Amino acid sequence: MDGLSVESMTTETWARRRRRARQLAERHTFAGELLRLYEALLDVQEPAFLKARDERPEPGRLAAYAAGRIMGEVAAATIAAGPPALAAAVRDRLRDAEPAEFVSRWLAGERQGAVDEYLARAAAGPVLEALGPAAGDACSRGLAEGGCPRCGGLPQLSYLTDAGETLVSGPRMLLCCRCGESWIHQRMTCAGCGEHATSKLPIFADAERFPHLRADACEQCRRYLITIDLRKEPEAVPVVDELVALPLDLYVKERGFTKIVPNLMAIG
Repeated sequence: MDGLSVESMTTETWARRRRRARQLAERHTFAGELLRLYEALLDVQEPAFLKARDERPEPGRLAAYAAGRIMGEVAAATIAAGPPALAAAVRDRLRDAEPAEFVSRWLAGERQGAVDEYLARAAAGPVLEALGPAAGDACSRGLAEGGCPRCGGLPQLSYLTDAGETLVSGPRMLLCCRCGESWIHQRMTCAGCGEHATSKLPIFADAERFPHLRADACEQCRRYLITIDLRKEPEAVPVVDELVALPLDLYVKERGFTKIVPNLMAIG
């Protein structure tokens, strides 16, 4: 594939995310503020991705690179477009903190406060995505059994694809919370613990409001993730559509389940 084709595909990836955020903001007014912030982050992350793809920062220096080159712009976008409470929290947190430490902990799979993790994910995400297979060298690979084959990260969500053939189901894919890599996972198997007894894998959905979204839960580990069905909504962009599943998240949490990993906006 020539360079022009790669450049075109890269541009379209970011354009689809931006376009989908606008579509969903019009359709789901409750998520408008969240999606406006996400769109503002895309304006920071796309050029950061392109620059990182060209500069190829060393994996061992990724934390310093993301903190020094990107986190300031992430903070500025959040303060300008985010909810007032989050904007204030970001401003206060960066006043006394060392931003590179946020990213280092995220890459190592360590738990940290919601604001710290938000800043780390928003800054490191486009760099890890740009590094492709080399992203694994910047991350701890021991986060979870059955985690991302590239970086070891936890699954953020799952999505169902169309096999393109009648009577043939497409694969179920998991999407990494850290590097954005996707990998195939068995359909009726918990992405958190591997439980495969269907009686222990309840599915929660609201077909009227969210016909292409559902929550796949597990009574064994008491965790869940959101699944996006691309067969029902071909225009869906999983990483964007998961942001509007907040009503499903709240419903499932009320029943005692915890999301395998919160999304970028700390929902879960």
